[in-house]
Amino acid sequence: MRLMGCGLAAAGVLLAGCAGGPGGGGGKISDGKVVLAVLNDQTAVYADVSGRNSVEAVRMAVADYKAKYGGKAASTEIEVVAADHQNKPDVANSKAQELYDRRRADVILDVPTSSAALAVANVAKNKKKIFIDVGAATTELEGKQCNKYTFHYGYNSYMLAHGTGTAVTQDGAKNWYIVYPDYAFGQDMQKTFTAAVQKAGGKVVKADPAPFPNDNFSTFLLKAPGMNPKPQVLGTMQAGGDLVNLVKQYNEYKLREKGVGLAAGLMFLSDIHSLGPDAMAGTRFTDAWYWNADPKNRAWADRFQAKTGKRPTSVHAANYSAALQYLEAVQRGGTDKADDVVGQLEGRKVEDVFARNGTIRAEDHLLLHDAYLAQVKPSAEVKEPWDYQRILKTIPASEAFQPQPDPACKL
Repeated sequence: MRLMGCGLAAAGVLLAGCAGGPGGGGGKISDGKVVLAVLNDQTAVYADVSGRNSVEAVRMAVADYKAKYGGKAASTEIEVVAADHQNKPDVANSKAQELYDRRRADVILDVPTSSAALAVANVAKNKKKIFIDVGAATTELEGKQCNKYTFHYGYNSYMLAHGTGTAVTQDGAKNWYIVYPDYAFGQDMQKTFTAAVQKAGGKVVKADPAPFPNDNFSTFLLKAPGMNPKPQVLGTMQAGGDLVNLVKQYNEYKLREKGVGLAAGLMFLSDIHSLGPDAMAGTRFTDAWYWNADPKNRAWADRFQAKTGKRPTSVHAANYSAALQYLEAVQRGGTDKADDVVGQLEGRKVEDVFARNGTIRAEDHLLLHDAYLAQVKPSAEVKEPWDYQRILKTIPASEAFQPQPDPACKL
């Protein structure tokens, strides 16, 4: 049965953004409506990073699209649905098939957890449906597992490593100990960070895989000070709730006082908020976007906070942007037919609240955009709630991501 209407529906599926309009696609819009699906973690380690508030960000994109085009919008109705993939690739696979087939989704958005994202990309390829990944970091999405219908939007492990890994190593932390979650994301992060550290003149003393998800990192943390050579920095590749757990234990074991600094491969505003800024003060990391970086970001963040009670992470902002760019592509083409939307997105310049100097590279469907090297402020420097980051420098789009498409990518 097709679910209609707005609000919280049965089976944990959230429906929203059902603003109708007199405009139509002249039969070019399937079912007379466009359906956007948000598939992510709504209950576990990445729920604060993305979760239900990414659904709200997509709703905001729908509202802004409708406000811009009104009766000229290339659809009579826009429906937003959502589901929880529980960070499991098998669940993500089945949910994606359900969203495309039963919910009639025209596009799936978000999908954090790289193993889940790769599973959804395969479903999108087989069903010839659009998938715009926002929440996963693996470069496989634009590498050997790329496909015509999948786009990678937001950030990836190359961006994270070549920002943080390079900067921290060049500043003197030559010896690294990397701890990474043992699945596709962590494995990719370990590979790209090792390459960045070595290129900057450093060395990875040891790299250890850790179970995912995990609430006890003592095995890894306790041995770090006794390694030979001793690492000057612990590079944690965990994210979300796992990062929070690791940092708490890092502080408990006083590794900083023992000469082992901390660098975060992937960190979000919500992580700093959960820990408190002093727990991470001075830690540098690469971010795709920050809510208080400029007046344009802040204005959007004010709207987001009014709806959610929280400031947005970069993933929330990227989901808004991805949804809006998808709807704009439908508008330009006058259809939600996947092959036509792909053509509208390939090579598209993107300049919005999330992406600055953005381009969706046609050869591999990777969104290139400016990124930022950031540092966590101590609480003494935090002047208002949620303003935890200091932007150290802008990394231009041309430097932030892979300069050339991966030859293994065959769209």
